[in-house]
Amino acid sequence: MLERGILHALLALLLGLSLAAARATEAPVVAANPEIEARMMVLAAELRCLVCQNQTIADSHAGLAEDLRQQIREMLAKGMSERQILDYMTERYGDFVLYRPPFKASTLLLWVGPGLLLLLALGTLWRVLRRRQAMAPEAFDPDTPDEDAAR
Repeated sequence: MLERGILHALLALLLGLSLAAARATEAPVVAANPEIEARMMVLAAELRCLVCQNQTIADSHAGLAEDLRQQIREMLAKGMSERQILDYMTERYGDFVLYRPPFKASTLLLWVGPGLLLLLALGTLWRVLRRRQAMAPEAFDPDTPDEDAAR
């Protein structure tokens, strides 16, 4: 009886392993030409994943990123230059697809925004510190136990 239980457990384990192997994904497509693959990776590092948005398509495992990498491989194989491919992607998806968007009116807030926020925070800190400096020393006395009990 014990042997039969072990046999069933082994069969269940083998079935589970075969199902896991059947669900395994295919290996990513790689260009036959290593030069094209290297150029594709350089370009992919310059383009933002439209699904993940905080990763390049070189780093992303999203389906769209894989499709875009394959499209870049095909464009490179056709003889298109890196500039032509970047222009095509920008024309199709806008400046947002570029991981480092150009400095122009529509992207001004992306480039200037962090500096403005820093200046605003420093200005607020300076104003708060100046107001605290002007306060009377009594404003900084700790509460007495009697006042806490009365509350």
